[in-house]
Amino acid sequence: MGTTKKTFWENYRFSITLIISITIGSIIGIVAGEKATVLKPFGDVFLNLMFTAVTPLVFITIASAVGNMVNMKRLGKILGNMFLTFVITGLIAAVLILIVVKVFPPAAGANIELGIADTELEEMSLADQIVQPLTVNDFSKLLSRSNMLPLIVFAIIFGYCVSAVGGEGNIVARALEALSNVMMKFIGVIMLYAPIGLGAYFASLIGEFGPQLLGAYARAMVVYYPLCIFYFFAAFAGYTYFAGGVQGMKAFFKNIIEPAITSIATQSSIATMPVNLKAAARIGVPKDIREIILPIGATMHMDGTVLSSILKISFLFGIFGHEFSGIGTYFTAILLSILGGVVMSGVPGGGLIGEMLIVNMYGFPAEAFPIIATIGFLVDPPATCLNATGDTVASMMVTRMIEGKDWMARKLTAHEEL
Repeated sequence: MGTTKKTFWENYRFSITLIISITIGSIIGIVAGEKATVLKPFGDVFLNLMFTAVTPLVFITIASAVGNMVNMKRLGKILGNMFLTFVITGLIAAVLILIVVKVFPPAAGANIELGIADTELEEMSLADQIVQPLTVNDFSKLLSRSNMLPLIVFAIIFGYCVSAVGGEGNIVARALEALSNVMMKFIGVIMLYAPIGLGAYFASLIGEFGPQLLGAYARAMVVYYPLCIFYFFAAFAGYTYFAGGVQGMKAFFKNIIEPAITSIATQSSIATMPVNLKAAARIGVPKDIREIILPIGATMHMDGTVLSSILKISFLFGIFGHEFSGIGTYFTAILLSILGGVVMSGVPGGGLIGEMLIVNMYGFPAEAFPIIATIGFLVDPPATCLNATGDTVASMMVTRMIEGKDWMARKLTAHEEL
């Protein structure tokens, strides 16, 4: 029992500490009122440190991840079907949460003024929505956090070229990996200050804008948690029915309990992978498929992250008094959510980068970052559960596409020691 308590505390310690500090800061803001704004500089220090680190973090971590990952040459059919599955399930999750936040706006009734960025949230043509976010016309513009998506595109291409011209002893790939570790350590050092910085920031924020912001958070959780439960039982039932019919559904829900509990307890898809591999084997997913899909899925298949990304976008629109509507807005929201759930999740610090992208793409002020970062902490347990268990679902769907619809009847893992 003592070990369980220790493990729980170790896994949740940082999130609990941040939530406590934010709670204390919010209480100070409620009690002190506008006087609490004297604490704002302590929050600004944290924001400035994060913003100065984010540009090199994005380039180095993505270039390193791609430069060291693209070495896998074989099993193109499995990888192709895997990526297709990841994108399709991510798209379904994105459309579902879009409908939900339109019917139940997570920040309805809240409206704060933080001096919206110089670029108002303006409508762009579909062509501009594609070209402007993805590219810039000068290399120097890549060094600004205002152009995060073009920097990501540049880093992916750069990382691919590093891998393509290298080899097993690729010096540039090793250097990028070392620099990536340095940047993550750098972020770790900054995050040591996060409890003070975020506590002070929320004391100032609540002191200035009152408890309406706390009410908006509560409403957002009321929207998100039930949706996660619905997605787990309804969407996963549909996916597994596609994968193996009624037998596939029964096998999935019979064997997924341990991975689901592990993912909630550890808040990590990686930590859940060993029990996920066992569950997939018991379900009947062939060894070669599950041992490719589940490790990659643990870092690149995040339906829970897709759901939370659009929740964050809708939340910011509501908080800043803007209507979350329009084809261009929806297109960008879906693009960002799938990017966050299928691409950025495989990169160290991907959650941070995804939140920065949301803030920058829609022209929100810098102060919006900690507002949605807090949502990230609040939604992490159910999101991780969907992310991790969704990997097993994806492995079943890929098996169906490769082995045929009768794969479960053929008992492809019967010869294995499970």
